[in-house]
Amino acid sequence: MQAQDHGGPEHSANGDGDETRPSHGGPDTTLGGYFEEHSRPPGFEGVDGEPYTVALEAEKTPDLAAPWEGYLVFPRWASTGLGVVGHVETPTLLRGRSREGVLEELGQTPLGKVKELLDEAIRRRHGSARLHRPE
Repeated sequence: MQAQDHGGPEHSANGDGDETRPSHGGPDTTLGGYFEEHSRPPGFEGVDGEPYTVALEAEKTPDLAAPWEGYLVFPRWASTGLGVVGHVETPTLLRGRSREGVLEELGQTPLGKVKELLDEAIRRRHGSARLHRPE
């Protein structure tokens, strides 16, 4: 799925609803590399069959040893791609001493792992480990 100018998914780059499996070992095989290479977030088809993109998030915490935590937010797009109609997010994935460090480390996440985290977040939201994409 490629993102349109407004950020919504448009179509699949490889025909299977998931643009996150590059055919080469280039820099866009990680989340940060994809952002850098394409200047937009990658699109995914969730286990629920809905289109999603991803955002890296960092929040300040009261923990003085690791005052920043990082997680991923997955905006769910309308099937028309014309707007966000919901979202799911991961629990805290890591903690660190700086916002920049947390975001950099999140950016090193392989896109295959990002897809796994999306599907886990969808299953948590739906309360089912056996949620499958509609046919």
